[in-house]
Amino acid sequence: MSKLPIAKPYLTADEAQGAYDVILTNWVTQGPKVQEFEEKFAAYVGSKYAVAVSNCTTALHLAMIVAGVKEGDEVICPSMSYIATANSVKYAGAKPVFAEVGPDYNIDIEHVKALITPKTKAILIVHQIGIPSDIDAYSKLCKEKNLVLIEDAACAAGSSYKGKKIGSHSDLVCFSFHPRKVITTGDGGMISTNREDYSTRLKLLRQHGMSVNDRVRHASDKIIFEEHVEVGYNYRMTDIQAAVGIKQLEKLDMIVEARRKIAERYNEAFKNIPQIELYKENTDHHVNYQSYVIFIKPGGKLTRNTFMEAMNAEGVSTRRGVMTTHREPAYEKECKGLKLPKSEFYSDNSVVLPLFYPMTNEEIERVISTVRKIFNAA
Repeated sequence: MSKLPIAKPYLTADEAQGAYDVILTNWVTQGPKVQEFEEKFAAYVGSKYAVAVSNCTTALHLAMIVAGVKEGDEVICPSMSYIATANSVKYAGAKPVFAEVGPDYNIDIEHVKALITPKTKAILIVHQIGIPSDIDAYSKLCKEKNLVLIEDAACAAGSSYKGKKIGSHSDLVCFSFHPRKVITTGDGGMISTNREDYSTRLKLLRQHGMSVNDRVRHASDKIIFEEHVEVGYNYRMTDIQAAVGIKQLEKLDMIVEARRKIAERYNEAFKNIPQIELYKENTDHHVNYQSYVIFIKPGGKLTRNTFMEAMNAEGVSTRRGVMTTHREPAYEKECKGLKLPKSEFYSDNSVVLPLFYPMTNEEIERVISTVRKIFNAA
């Protein structure tokens, strides 16, 4: 029996046709399809503007710049997140200050409050594995402390908070379209914002600080000489990617609802296994289940690692819980002595199980029966 993967992108002939059509136009870099994708994504999440970029890490980097984050500043963020979260702070020359997380795997606001100093410029919250963080609470805190709120929504396309899609609540929200995410453009990212000045500068920065973009120059019947008004970056998305993204966006709500139904089956199947603790969805949230995570309570016969080894032996892929950046070699020196016991506890005892669309009934049952088999044998 073949190994069951942890995730698979859902790509069909629709996306292939979209990419094919763009290739035949000969406009394959950032152009009209990128603009169309931006407009449709903004409409979907409920923001005024959206800016497409090469990936979510570059989105976060540009968000830091337009937020005014610079050398000597501090940005509070979770350590329990993919390393790109903290790296984006470093790219801007600032220092990531790591806060603890709670049982929902999202950053703990009480610890955040205790970490604020005169050097704090921004708070970077993460909607971890698609679970919305408490945006309202952080918006209120940032207003009180005159800080900028940035949302790392890499995993959260299609998730909602208090009845509104993630991407509509604040002024810098960064998304990922990596193949592990709910929808994909191969790779790619998007920044949603309600501020016109942010949108304008983000578009400037993503294309070398160029005053007039290629689409405008080529559409003009007059000669236009562009200027490079500040040092920018090559963080563009291609029209090929955007064409794929437009087709993916049309299916996003359907994909999210299908993923939620799989998660419901898992929840029902695992709720009575004593050593497993499940995430309980907040009534204010509509989670996209970008990943399905179980927490294995320590002290039982199985550890997280022995469970993963047993699943692998049965041909079912798993992944460790969300990493902690402060324990990675790249951050060891500057974080020496830093202890984040809650983050380390949740990271070290949680496991990601396979969840993707479309997942057959046989594949779902294979995951369920394998998990039960391993815990029953322990």
